[in-house]
Amino acid sequence: NPFKHIDRFGTVLIPLLLIVMKSPFVFGWAKPVPVKFYRLKNPLRDMVMVAIAGPITNIILAFVAASILSAMYNFALIENTWLVLSLANFFFINIILAVFNMIPIPPLDGGRVAVGLLPKYLSYQLARLERYGFFIIIAALFILPLIGQKIGIPLEPIHWFIQSVSNFLISIIANFTGLQI
Repeated sequence: NPFKHIDRFGTVLIPLLLIVMKSPFVFGWAKPVPVKFYRLKNPLRDMVMVAIAGPITNIILAFVAASILSAMYNFALIENTWLVLSLANFFFINIILAVFNMIPIPPLDGGRVAVGLLPKYLSYQLARLERYGFFIIIAALFILPLIGQKIGIPLEPIHWFIQSVSNFLISIIANFTGLQI
């Protein structure tokens, strides 16, 4: 039931505020999919597998889109501009979602992976940040760039991370599928 995953703040309020503020992009989030930890044979290891499943799915979907686009270019089937642009957007959005979700801050998937892989003491410390995770991300996405703009220094750590890792993944997938970017 998708309605169970609606978060009043992340699914409704933030996107509406961004639209009203005429933001160049709109984003939001849903409540996490509940995981029944008692069903996991090895909870620490298996939680890493659960967390990494979403970003891996995004990468697989991006690979499929790149493969279709590459085939369309190879067979000169690119006259359908809407389809080409939709596939290109699908490709880029899935790469960006995979990379964003792998930022190692709980409750993002990357934070859950880091909690599962770090030594116990560090894992515990990182896990304690979960209730503040979205505030940290929002601060890094919006407040740090504003501060940087005021002092004349670009402070965009999440942007830098997403751009560099996304470019790396895009080049790997493009080389593998033969997609010309």
